[in-house]
Amino acid sequence: MTRKKTKNKSPWEGAAWEGRFTEAADPLAAIFTTSFTFDRVLFPYDIQGSIVHTEGLARAGLLTEAEKDTLIGGLKEIRKEMEKETPADIARQAVIDEDIHMHIERRLVEKVGEIGGKLHTGRSRNDQVATDLKLYLRAETARTVELIQVLQGSLLARAEAEIETFLPGYTHLQQAQPVSLAHHLLAYSEMLARDCGRFEDSLKRLDQMPLGAGALAGNSFGIDRKANAKALGFSTATANSLDTVCDRDGVIDYLSAASMLMMHLSRWAEDWILWASAEFGYLVLPDRLATGSSMMPQKKNPDVLELIRGKTGRVYGDLLSLLTMMKGLPLSYNRDLQEDKEPLFDTVVTVQAALRIMKQLTDAVVFKKETMGNAAKDGLLLATDLADYLVTKGLPFRQAHKVVGQIVFKSIDENRPFENWPLEKFQSFCPLFEADLFQRLTLEGAIEKKSGIGGTSLKSIKAEIRKMKKKRK
Repeated sequence: MTRKKTKNKSPWEGAAWEGRFTEAADPLAAIFTTSFTFDRVLFPYDIQGSIVHTEGLARAGLLTEAEKDTLIGGLKEIRKEMEKETPADIARQAVIDEDIHMHIERRLVEKVGEIGGKLHTGRSRNDQVATDLKLYLRAETARTVELIQVLQGSLLARAEAEIETFLPGYTHLQQAQPVSLAHHLLAYSEMLARDCGRFEDSLKRLDQMPLGAGALAGNSFGIDRKANAKALGFSTATANSLDTVCDRDGVIDYLSAASMLMMHLSRWAEDWILWASAEFGYLVLPDRLATGSSMMPQKKNPDVLELIRGKTGRVYGDLLSLLTMMKGLPLSYNRDLQEDKEPLFDTVVTVQAALRIMKQLTDAVVFKKETMGNAAKDGLLLATDLADYLVTKGLPFRQAHKVVGQIVFKSIDENRPFENWPLEKFQSFCPLFEADLFQRLTLEGAIEKKSGIGGTSLKSIKAEIRKMKKKRK
């Protein structure tokens, strides 16, 4: 058969698989299949894995020491050059190479000659990409955990300063019972602690090295995968080559944990959006973290918080897109897997930016303590404490609830707060009310009664802060 090469120039002319084909890639197909524009972020990990693979080839007798040193020297030079490349440099390269992996190999051959072609012995882009992704995920997961912990530190500092600041706690967005502002802030910290645990847990499943699994069946050169795993900081190598090259559980783990984290940040953002409104007036956002209106001069908008709320849906979408893509893939590798990277990279950037911005907000927001305190003094917030008082006098809670419900109805009907009633009026609803009732009918008294573990009493909050500080050491 006569092999006729097309005269049309193609971005992938001279591609690694050209021996099998009689035509260069169609330009439209080349553009459609390229991943260089987004997978370039993996270059430090690709070079790291390539250096370890080179060492493994030398141990297996597939490279001389001189060849090994030449390849590693070339790879290190490429890493230094790529660290300094400008956006214009990157744009030029995007029309030459299909992906970051072939880009690095091409440049290596340009630097060291044909010996550069030996680098790909015993590996495929399939296990190469899987290794790069795990190295990337380990680094970005650790960075995300660090950012969560920094944000927790800011929350802890603000909580410690606001132990004696009180505000209404809410259920159904209706005022319910008074709580300490510190208690409210520490609730976010508890959410973040669970988020941190999810990310840390995912690191355990990123501890098996894919390199050496080949295209799908392993490698034929006796490369010591355990030694390579140790060199890359993994505890072991993956156990099944078929699973290895199509496993993206680590990516899904990150996206799943990130979705939970963003859900928590979004809830927090929603609280503060409400609190910054004129109707609540519980806090003031710093000007540098707010925006104005192009039309209404008086506006100060919580756009940063709104974008955290909005970007949460974007992160959910990244997770769902990958789950949907993975659900129908047969073993082993399929090109669909190229679609794992953009959602992952997008989520990493989004989540880490959200954590940084919430840290700045937490440090700078001004709480309007007097407004919060006045709202917390609404007598109706003490209705549950009134029922609890009757329980201490021996009345079953359901009966106490009914009695206090009647008191609340009368208070609202007469537009007279029940904390200002005389004892006799309480006793007209239930004879168990005594003079000590009025010690309970105070904001401070209600707060201090919630002294169990996890409660809003000052004693409980201080104990929780001490516990959190101890964990952070």
